[in-house]
Amino acid sequence: GDMKTLAAGGEHGLLELVAATHAGLSTDEFAVVVKDWLATARHPKFQRPYTELTVAPMVELLAYLRANGFQTWIVSGGGVEFMRVFAEQAYGVPPQQLIGSSLELKYERRNGQPVLVQQPKVAFIDDKAGKPVGIHKAIGKRPIAAFGNSDGDFQMLEWTTSVPGARLGVIVHHDDAEREYAYDRKSPFGKLDHGLDEASARGWTAVSMKNDWKQVYAPAR
Repeated sequence: GDMKTLAAGGEHGLLELVAATHAGLSTDEFAVVVKDWLATARHPKFQRPYTELTVAPMVELLAYLRANGFQTWIVSGGGVEFMRVFAEQAYGVPPQQLIGSSLELKYERRNGQPVLVQQPKVAFIDDKAGKPVGIHKAIGKRPIAAFGNSDGDFQMLEWTTSVPGARLGVIVHHDDAEREYAYDRKSPFGKLDHGLDEASARGWTAVSMKNDWKQVYAPAR
């Protein structure tokens, strides 16, 4: 329950914790663990499954972009093996279009079958300056648009929009304490400070969840 210490470790510390607890599991075994957890876990504030708490306007935006010929990717500091389990159902983004933090993997044979086994070593941190690196490695081209909600997305937004031509950078500001959460400059998780200061000068659109969105989450199923 020591969230302060967990936050102080940043993405790398969190991944080291994942490495310590999940090393030795194959990617298939880990996917089963994630599916089982998602089937029963409920968010402590909203008492709904986490897969029902995708932000409705962003899901609508992803669908709109795909309907108009764009390819959509998720670029997250979270673990890529975790997100691949549910991203297609929740966001319409297939597992091969996810970029995230990861552990080292090792090819092994178990019970006569080939498997990929997670190792107790962080392979890649997909946060801050790591995001443009991850995008380039996975996609091989600069995005046309990027959407973020924290200073961990700053370099991705900067890299996306700092070239000639039509580009779009959007920051989603979590400022709705009633319907979601209100946090930004002093938050231990998801801190948004530098991005708020720089958005206007860089031509990025800052979206207020409180003032600009009629709906945050889709109605309960």
